[in-house]
Formats: sequence, structure tokens, C-alpha cells
Amino acid sequence: MSPTATAGSPSSAPVSAPAAGRGRTVALHVARYALALFLGFSGSAKLIAHESAVESFARMGWGRGAMYAIGFLEAAGAVALLIPLLAGVAALAFCGLLAGASVVQLTLLDPPNAVMPALLVVVMVLIARERREATAALVARVRRRA
Repeated sequence: MSPTATAGSPSSAPVSAPAAGRGRTVALHVARYALALFLGFSGSAKLIAHESAVESFARMGWGRGAMYAIGFLEAAGAVALLIPLLAGVAALAFCGLLAGASVVQLTLLDPPNAVMPALLVVVMVLIARERREATAALVARVRRRA
């Protein structure tokens, strides 16, 4: 409480709003790290041509080049999620990648599995929103150099 605030004054009431904001921020940081780990492993499986990845891409009728490209994007994005300045941009990029994954699941693989990448898009949107100031700073930095 501030030195001038009393127990019943309005300045002592909004304690829960900042606390709720901190809790949401912590949850998004945990989600960011967990998704970086998950997507890093997923990308690594494609980059090392794990049999499950090779099988999935064969079922889709896509070649190894597509598997390696998507694996690289996932692994690079996972690393970028861990870098605060790049996390918002990585989350935005993952929105596109995961939306594509959801469409592929619906049309070429297993339709019930399309739910997971769609839910991850929602989490990535929340991460991108939470990191929007850092993303704006990155864009400004790039524009100054251009």
C-alpha cells in the first residue's frame, strides 16, 4: 500500500489485476519454453529423418526435401521462441506453419489429429500478443538499418 492510501481507498483495491497479469505472463513464458522444446524435438525428428517422420511424409506424397524444409523451420522457430526479441516473430511464423499442419491433418492424414495444431495456433497467437512490444522494437530496428 502507498503511504497515502488507506485500507478502504480505491488505490489499494486493484491489487488483483496486476497479479493476474503476472500470472498470465508466467503461464505464457512456460508455454513458450514448452512449445520450443516440443517443436524443437519435432523439427529434429524431421532433420534426422526419423522413421515416423519419413513415414508421415510418404503418406502425404511429399518428398524428403519438404520434410527437411519443415524440420528446419520448426527447429529454427523453436530456437527463436527462446530468444525474447525474436519470440513474437517466431510465434507469428508458427501460426502459419501450424495452420498448415492442421489443414494437412484434415486433408491428407488423420482428421481428428487436426485439433492439436489448431489449438497450438491459439497459444502462439497469445504468445505473439504478449511479445508485441518486442516485435515492434525488432521491426523498428530492422527498418532503421534498411
